[in-house]
Amino acid sequence: MSPQVYDVVIVGGGSAGSALANRLSADPGNRVLVLEAGREDSLWDVFVHMPGALTIPIGNRFYDWRYESEPEPRMGGRRVYHARGKLLGGSSSINGMIFQRGNPLDYERWGADEGMGTWDFAHCLPYFKRMENCTAAAPEDPFRGKDGPLVLERGPATSPLFQAFLTAVQEAGHPLTDDLNGYRQEGFGPFDRNVHRGRRLSAARAYLHPVRSRPNLTVETRAFVTRVLFDGGRAVGVEYRHGRRPARTVRAGEVVLSGGAVNTPQLLQLSGVGNGSELRALGIDVVADLPGVGENLQDHLEVYIQHGCTQPVSIAPGMKWWRKPGIGAQWLFLRTGLGATNHFEAGGFLRSNDDVAYPNLMFHFLPIAVRYDGSMPTGEHGYQVHVGPMYSDARGTLKIRSADPRVKPAMRCNYLSTAQDRREWVEAVQVARGIFEQPALAEFSSGEISPGPEIETPEQILSWVARDAETALHPSCTAKMGTGPLSVVDPTSMRVHGLEGLRVVDASAMPYVTNGNIYAPVMMMAEKAADLILGNTPLAPEHVEFYRHRPASVGEAAGQA
Repeated sequence: MSPQVYDVVIVGGGSAGSALANRLSADPGNRVLVLEAGREDSLWDVFVHMPGALTIPIGNRFYDWRYESEPEPRMGGRRVYHARGKLLGGSSSINGMIFQRGNPLDYERWGADEGMGTWDFAHCLPYFKRMENCTAAAPEDPFRGKDGPLVLERGPATSPLFQAFLTAVQEAGHPLTDDLNGYRQEGFGPFDRNVHRGRRLSAARAYLHPVRSRPNLTVETRAFVTRVLFDGGRAVGVEYRHGRRPARTVRAGEVVLSGGAVNTPQLLQLSGVGNGSELRALGIDVVADLPGVGENLQDHLEVYIQHGCTQPVSIAPGMKWWRKPGIGAQWLFLRTGLGATNHFEAGGFLRSNDDVAYPNLMFHFLPIAVRYDGSMPTGEHGYQVHVGPMYSDARGTLKIRSADPRVKPAMRCNYLSTAQDRREWVEAVQVARGIFEQPALAEFSSGEISPGPEIETPEQILSWVARDAETALHPSCTAKMGTGPLSVVDPTSMRVHGLEGLRVVDASAMPYVTNGNIYAPVMMMAEKAADLILGNTPLAPEHVEFYRHRPASVGEAAGQA
């Protein structure tokens, strides 16, 4: 039986894959197949669609790939847990639903690299706008979109603790900002969130499900792709499995890898694309010797600064088991209450020192003291802020251990491995504590729970971070765009260097991690890549002025003209 033939096979039905499936199948002449290794994001699955249930899928084998890092040398040799979505929508179906573009200067940094000029902020902005429907933005706002499939609702942040937090940041000398994704990112305010009418709006629900009835679009779940098939230097299809059934093959004019910063470099290496000597040592025939595959791994690490609360104004009562049925019923029938919010309703971005040109710290405030696993150190009322450096110069690796695709790759992030990283971690904790010590929050505080008042010196802070920090779940950059010796993806086409018919569109193609949650940048990349794949005329760049702490250099100013 001859294999089926498609114009495009998309490997991964997550964030980027869902957007690509929508845009590429809009032309009825394109036959598009999406292969997702995980399950369906069934409409009845409240753990996926109820925003307040976000802690339940993380760590659950039905929703989460459950990766772990290798022992991290600077973190006492402990392994750091990495959740990644294992269902349609990918990590957008299990994440915290915070929508952050990053700072415009992130994209100026991208665009400054050789060959990357079409990825500066002016070229990326129209694609951010095309994908979003920001309900809080004015129609004439030059930074925000109003007609895209991603509906963004802004957190209300009206509870007493949120209001106290936003007052405290001002008492500490930090500004508020009207829009954390607009003209000025630096400062504090309500977050844009992928929550619409009390439901999680994942990439699959925004992009994929509305078009699944197209006759030229096929979506297969539980389809685990084991390798890309090549004819010489051209990708011609993929091999995949459904459970323990025999392997299937499918032919394609184009293969697009959208598995994310872990799965995409893993699949490239399994298919013979990567560091040649490392692949030969595992018995894998080399198709393309690209040593940058699996290098340049970047991520965000975070800690929680937690305080007990003297007043009964946190959301801790909602964690009691006997209250959960009522919360679930209110969400199910009315789409309101604690189940209808992700609780990360406000936060902000700051510079920790004057050496950085734009914010290098991100803060997420939460009106409860709780960990991602649901454990509560106080058992009662509390509050916390998540904080961590956003563009550390630490670099890690993502390498396969075996030619067996079922063996998870070795991930090492090398957290805390550089002087810059260690300096900014100390500053991050000190800045967060400075906010929590202000009068607006002092009246609520019963004292610091974590790290605790005994942690004072820089050495003690770094030791605590090494023991307690968790990933913020933003792995990226493991198959980066660019033209340098360790680049993997051509920034003008998203093709893998030296190969035909094979492209990468996901967080692995980022050259540098952005200074916020990475979902929004990934979706922007997918929107832009769709035009590149289809051969459409790219959207015209939009040169708008944005806030800069420092005056632009002559070259930067020319780019804004």
